[in-house]
Amino acid sequence: MARILITSAIPYINGIKHLGNLIGSQLPADLFARYQRGRGNEVMFLCATDEHGTPAELAAAKAGKPVAEYCAEMHEVQADIAKRFGLSFDHFGRSSSPQNHKLTQHFAGKLAEAGLIREVTEKQVYSNADDRFLPDRYIEGTCPNCGYEKARGDQCENCTKQLDPTDLIDPRSAISGSTDLEVRETKHLYLRQSAMKDQLDAWIDSKTDWPVLTTSIAKKWLHDGDGLQDRGITRDLDWGIPVKKGDEDWPGMEGKVFYVWFDAPIEYIACAKEWADAHGKPDAEWERWWRTDKGADDVRYVQFMGKDNVPFHTLSFPATILGSGEPWKLVDHLKSFNYLNYDGGQFSTSQGRGVFMDQALDILPADYWRWWLLSHAPESSDSEFTWENFQQSVNKDLADVLGNFVSRITKFCRSKFGEEVPVGGAYGEREQALIEELTKRIRAYEAHMEAMEVRKSAQELRAIWVAGNEYLQAAAPWSTFKEDPEQAAAQVRMGLNLIRLYAVLSAPFIPETSARMLSAMNTLDTSWPEGVDAALSALPAGHAFTVPDVLFAKITDEQREDWQTRFAGVRS
Repeated sequence: MARILITSAIPYINGIKHLGNLIGSQLPADLFARYQRGRGNEVMFLCATDEHGTPAELAAAKAGKPVAEYCAEMHEVQADIAKRFGLSFDHFGRSSSPQNHKLTQHFAGKLAEAGLIREVTEKQVYSNADDRFLPDRYIEGTCPNCGYEKARGDQCENCTKQLDPTDLIDPRSAISGSTDLEVRETKHLYLRQSAMKDQLDAWIDSKTDWPVLTTSIAKKWLHDGDGLQDRGITRDLDWGIPVKKGDEDWPGMEGKVFYVWFDAPIEYIACAKEWADAHGKPDAEWERWWRTDKGADDVRYVQFMGKDNVPFHTLSFPATILGSGEPWKLVDHLKSFNYLNYDGGQFSTSQGRGVFMDQALDILPADYWRWWLLSHAPESSDSEFTWENFQQSVNKDLADVLGNFVSRITKFCRSKFGEEVPVGGAYGEREQALIEELTKRIRAYEAHMEAMEVRKSAQELRAIWVAGNEYLQAAAPWSTFKEDPEQAAAQVRMGLNLIRLYAVLSAPFIPETSARMLSAMNTLDTSWPEGVDAALSALPAGHAFTVPDVLFAKITDEQREDWQTRFAGVRS
């Protein structure tokens, strides 16, 4: 039994995520976790809410709530939506947890001991009205490039141009709206990533099986221009993890917090500690996943994320772990994704463009969305969500292929043999040919799943469903029954056993429907089909079943047009 540690990029706390966020990390991570559990491996699947930094404070201020209260509420909202989407986290933690406070301060102390942190004096905008330094995102003004009046001090969302706060025309505080701003000096800590460039370069070179997308982004940051730069790890904010050197105060850093991009990846580790504490388990239980000196040397660690998160996970977080000099587990495989676009444009959380996770679940059950998103995962390039494509995929793949197969065979059996697996007949050449085809396809499906080739896995699973439909069409038990009821009984027995097999194979993609199929077949047998022959005899003659309700309702043209209209505008 292998031990697999899986982390998904942790979603930001400021609001409900859209479908592009979901397919970029959490959903493919869940697919892989469910598959590995299905194969009998020991899995630790961790995720959390990313709760520090400027956007959290701004979102809380907009909601008129203290930031701690806002984050606690939004964590509950995100945890609930994740659960309803069938995301099977072992623990869904919080980067604001006491465990992450302690661990982040611990890493900072170790990095300081290793000489990998330096103090830098820099100039930053100060708001006299707010009596505080303003991070770049707290400053708004008119973009000098395109004239957009709500450009932020780090970037214009309208034209995407990178900016400095001093570039803005008529800059103002995003907190109070005050224009009484001045530039002052402030001190910050920087992680000396440049000192670790060669070590990081060699480590990335050793990852020969990583997606090209992952390594190309990492290499770009390592070598383009002046190469890998040192990175600030502190901010002048109220909300965050106070700057400490382990348990000790850090002279000159009073009132400052660690930068969210320093503490957020450390939450992956802290999340495991949160899991152990929540279940009353000793530290050894989480350390065996994360400390190579305490059992994690045989763990395979896989990360899932969108391409915008790659630099931090290939460079900054590894620099933190390697720089600490301690035996922490480093990622073995980093699966990154391109962007999912929405109906001719882009999803945008800040502008409310596209379908968001809560809205999606109001329209249709999770499995409809899981199937479409995973079968169209943006792996080799960006992909696009369109309502026409969504309707076509649901109707053809889920309703016509899988749903129709289950409905036809169960209803036919009920009408001719009753609600139990029929007795009589034997499998012949046609059944043997199906077993051989399914064996080949299931082994291919496994290979794609192991390689985290999401779209190819979906294509192979659909082909497995199609094989059953083609068998049923060719065998035509409704015709066979008139001449040879015994042979028809064997064909139906094969069909009913295929339902159980399909439920097991499909569970990583459509877990709720898989559970319904198993329930209809009156079985708790979720054993993986190591041998297809044996798997297709799992439900013996005489085994009772029920005819399930329609698994997937088709999407009508009227529904599609209604949704297209409803989600064309900006979310309020």
